[in-house]
Parts: sequence; C-alpha cells; structure tokens
Amino acid sequence: MRFPKAILFPLLLASCLAAAGKDKKKILLPADVLEAQTVLVVVDPGAGMAPEAPNANRTAQEAVENALMAWGRFRLATDVSTADLVIMIRKGNGKIAQPTIGGLPNNNRPVILEPSDSGGRIGGSRGTPPSAGDPTAPSISSPGPQIEVGQSEDLFAVYRGKRDNVLDAPSVWRYQAKDALRSPSVPAVDAFRKLVVEAEKQRAAKP
Repeated sequence: MRFPKAILFPLLLASCLAAAGKDKKKILLPADVLEAQTVLVVVDPGAGMAPEAPNANRTAQEAVENALMAWGRFRLATDVSTADLVIMIRKGNGKIAQPTIGGLPNNNRPVILEPSDSGGRIGGSRGTPPSAGDPTAPSISSPGPQIEVGQSEDLFAVYRGKRDNVLDAPSVWRYQAKDALRSPSVPAVDAFRKLVVEAEKQRAAKP
C-alpha cells in the first residue's frame, strides 16, 4: 500500500523523534551526589513519637547508619555543615493516620563513638551555631499530642548537605516502601547502593 507524501512525512518524523527519545537516558544521579564523601542521617523533624513504639525512628536511624558503615562508601558526619549528603528517614507503621507526641528532640544525641573499618563516626555537638533550618538543632516547641496523616510506609530521602534549610529543598532521591528501614538488611540503603552503582556505570559510559 502506498501512502501520500502528506501522511508519510509526519509518520517518519514521529519515528525519528521516538528513536531519539530512546537514545536519551535519564541521568540517574548528578555528579555532586556521586562524588559525595560524608553523609548525615536524621529523623524527619515532623515525625512524632508513637506511644506503642517510642523508639521506632531512633532505631531506624541507627539501622540506616550501620548499613551505610557496612557499605563503606561514606563517612558519617555529625552535623549538616560537614555532610555532603543528608538522609532523612521516617518510620511508618502501616497506618494512614495515627496519634503521636510531637515536639520531641528526635535528633539530639550525646557524644558518639562508633569506630569501624570504614572510618565510622566520632563526635557530637561541637558548639558551632546551627545553620538555618538545621534538622539536628534542638526543638524549641513543647511536646504535645498530634495526628500524623499520610505516612504509612518507611521513608528514606536523600538531600544535598552543607546548606541552610536542607530539607526544604527538593530531595535528590526518595525511597518509600513497607519495611524499607528494617534492620539488619535495610532495603532502602541497598536500593540506594544499587542506584549509585548503576549511576556510576552510566557516568563511565559517557564519551
């Protein structure tokens, strides 16, 4: 069957555009993220304490840190000013809405000593003024009841560090799934590791 030229040209153009679209691969991770060396893990400042699982977020935070140390790619930072990346985590419990206690210092910690083959982390608050919007800064609100809505699964979100209001900027990558922060496997860290490996292959393949 022969097609008129008026029809054939648009079809040919559409085919070329489709082929060009397939050739363009989405950038998996930007260069500055692949070159990052330090990471800070924080609990979502908006996360409250669930009465039935008061240590859920803190336990998840430590599980993520341990998984990152086992990976060995990053050194754990003690504050935003020294962190190339900030990973915000939040533990879900399968409920769309749940009562919690807000205004608690989820990220305030004593001095930490966690040596490891990958360098671990040593330190704590160094007395330097927190940057604006620092998620590890002491809470200035009073503890009180609140209702958290919409967060039913575990959340793992990666942000660029060394800046003010870190968590107000768009995240570089997000992973949200049931039991994503479960210890000891911590599927979220494993998914991030696989993404980094794939992104490095993609970067190396560029001419």
